[in-house]
Amino acid sequence: MPVAGGAFTSDFSGCDRRFELGLQARSRYEGAYSRTRRLLVRWLSVTQPGAKGVCLGLEGKDMSVRVSELEQVIAPIAEAMGYSLVRVRVTSSHRPVLQVMAERADGTMLVDDCARLSVAISTAFEQDDPIEGEYVLEVSSPGIDRPLTRRKDFEFYAGHEAKIELKFPLDGRKRVRGTLKGLKGEDVIIETEMGAEKSRGEMAIPYTSIGEAKLQLTDALIEQDLKRRKTAGTAGRN
Repeated sequence: MPVAGGAFTSDFSGCDRRFELGLQARSRYEGAYSRTRRLLVRWLSVTQPGAKGVCLGLEGKDMSVRVSELEQVIAPIAEAMGYSLVRVRVTSSHRPVLQVMAERADGTMLVDDCARLSVAISTAFEQDDPIEGEYVLEVSSPGIDRPLTRRKDFEFYAGHEAKIELKFPLDGRKRVRGTLKGLKGEDVIIETEMGAEKSRGEMAIPYTSIGEAKLQLTDALIEQDLKRRKTAGTAGRN
C-alpha cells in the first residue's frame, strides 16, 4: 500500500521530509535528462504488519496476466481524470516497482499530473490493494523517446524512427530499426534495411508479434514535441 505522509496538494505542500527528499531527487533527474523530458514521481510504500518486503500478490501467477489485471484497475482511474494509460509494468525485485506511464489527450504529462494520478491510484489501492506487501509506485510521462504500446501509436508517429523487438524471429530478424510508415490492416509497416545489400524497403510486421517498440530520439521528434507542448501551453492559457 503506497503512501506519502501528510496531506497532498499540487504544490507538494504538507509532505513529510522523506517525500521532500524524493522531490529533490526528481528535480535532479529532470535536470540530467531534460532533453527527453521524462517526468517522474516516485512514491515509497509501507508494508502491512508482518510483511517481509516481497510482493506476495505476484507469486504463482504469470506476470503478463498480473499486469493485465492491474491495467484493468488503473485504466478507469486514469481515464476518469482525463489521462490515457500508456503502459503498466511490474519489475520484480526485493522491493517490486509498479510503473505506470500515462499522458493527457494532447500527449503531454506534467509533474503535477503525475502526482495527481499517483494520489488517485494510491487512494484506490488503499481500499482494495491488488498488490500485497511492500512495493514502490512510480508514475511517469512517456517521454519523447517513448514506448509504442498501442496500435494508434504506430499510426500517429509515422515518419519517425523506431526500434522494434519481436517476440519471435521474422525473416531471420528479432530487432528492426527504421522509419515508421503507419498501419496496413493488422501489420505495422516500417521502412528499414533489407537483404544482404541493405537497401531500404518496407517491411510488414504483424502487430501481435511485437514484444516491445520504442521511438528513437531525433531532431525531428524533439521539434514535434516542442510544438505540441507549445500548443498545449497556449490552449491552457485560453
